[in-house]
Amino acid sequence: MKIKQMIVSPGRTGFFFDDYQAIRDGGAKADGANYVGSPMTPGFQRVRQAGESISIQFILDDGQIAWGDCAAVQYSGAGGRDPLFLAAEFIPVLEKSVAPLFIDHEITTFKQMAEEVENVKHNGKPLHTALRYGLTQAVLDAVSKKNRELMCETIAREYGTKVSDKMIAIFTQSGDARYDNADKMIIKGSDILPHALINNVEEKLGKNGEILEKYLVWLKNRIIEIRVNENYAPIIHIDVYGTIGKAFGYDNYDAICNYFERLVKAIHPFKLRIEGPIDAGTHELTVKHLAGLTKMVDDRKINIELVADEWCNTLADVKEFADKRAGHMIQIKTPDLGGIHNTIEAVLYCKSKDIGSYQGGTCNETDRSAVVSVHIAMATNPVQVLAKPGMGVDEGFMIVYNEMQRILAYRKAVRK
Repeated sequence: MKIKQMIVSPGRTGFFFDDYQAIRDGGAKADGANYVGSPMTPGFQRVRQAGESISIQFILDDGQIAWGDCAAVQYSGAGGRDPLFLAAEFIPVLEKSVAPLFIDHEITTFKQMAEEVENVKHNGKPLHTALRYGLTQAVLDAVSKKNRELMCETIAREYGTKVSDKMIAIFTQSGDARYDNADKMIIKGSDILPHALINNVEEKLGKNGEILEKYLVWLKNRIIEIRVNENYAPIIHIDVYGTIGKAFGYDNYDAICNYFERLVKAIHPFKLRIEGPIDAGTHELTVKHLAGLTKMVDDRKINIELVADEWCNTLADVKEFADKRAGHMIQIKTPDLGGIHNTIEAVLYCKSKDIGSYQGGTCNETDRSAVVSVHIAMATNPVQVLAKPGMGVDEGFMIVYNEMQRILAYRKAVRK
C-alpha cells in the first residue's frame, strides 16, 4: 500500500499561544480572556494570540485517509523550545519540502517511517517539532490502516508492549478558572486534578506562597463537600511554572521544603504533586537544582511528588532528567518531542528507570492529536495522561475518556 496524495489545511487549536516570558517576567496582566502587556518572545505579535495547527491528510491508494495534526504548546518559544508555530509560515514547508517525499511512498513500518520524518531537513535544519508531531501521527494512522489494526495495536506490536486492558489515569487542567473548573473535575470524577495555572507569584502563588496554600485548603474542602462518594480521592497536581523557586530562591531547598510541608498539611489527606517548582533559567541549572530539591524532599520524607516540566523538551532531555532523578515524575510534553515515536520511547525509558511517566502535552492541541495520544498511552501505560485540548475540562476529558473506552470495548469484543 502506498500514499497517493498529501493534503494540508490550516486549523485552530483548543487554546492559545501565550508569551510565557511576558507573563512571568514582563508583568503582563490578565484582562478577561486577554492579556494586557507587551510581547517579549520572538514571533509574538501580542501576549496572547489564537492557537494554530495544520492538518495533514495522507490519501492512501485504496481510498482510505490517514491523518494527523501539527500543533505546538501554549508557551511556544519558551524554555528552549522551537519558535512560535504559525500555519501560514509552515504550510509552504510541508508542500515544498515534505509532500514530494511521501507521495508514492510505500507504507512500511511505523518505526521506519517515523525515523524518515525525523531525518527530513528544511534549509539544512530538522523540521519544526510541530510538523514532526503531525506527520508521525499521520504515519502511524497509515500503518495501522494498512494492517487493519488500532493505532495502539501497531505501537504495541512494533515496540513489544501490551495494550492496556484498563483505563489510564486522566489528569485534568483548569486554566485560570481554578474554582469553577475544579467543580467540573470533581463531579466528573477526574483521577488527577486541577493543574490550577499558578504562573504568577504576586497574583497566584503569593510572595510567601500563601495564595496557593489557601487555594489548596479550599480545594480539599470542596472535594469532600461535593464528591459523588466518600471513596473518591483524586491526586492533587498543581503546576507552578517555576514560581516557587522565584519566590523562595531556586537554590534555597530548605525554604522550599518548608513550604512543601505547609502544602502537604493543607491538602491532607489527599496526595500532592507539584509540577515545575523550579525554573532556573537554563536547562543545566534547572536539572541541577530540581535534582537537588528532589533529593532533599526524599531525605526529609515529605509526602509530595515533584514533576519536571520546563527545559525538559526532547527525548534526550527526558533521559537526562530521569537519569539524574530531577523530579519524581517527568512530563513528556508530546508536541515538544516532535515525532510521536519519541514520546513512546520517553515513556518506556522513564518506566525502565522507575521514574513516573506523565504523558502530557498542552491545552493548545487538537482533538486529533489528543486521540492519537490516547493510543500511545494505551500501548505504553504511563502513570497518567493529560485530558486535552483546551482549558474547559469538559471537552478534553470527554475526548480522552471516550477514546480509551472505545479501545477497551473494541478489544474486548474483537480481540478475544
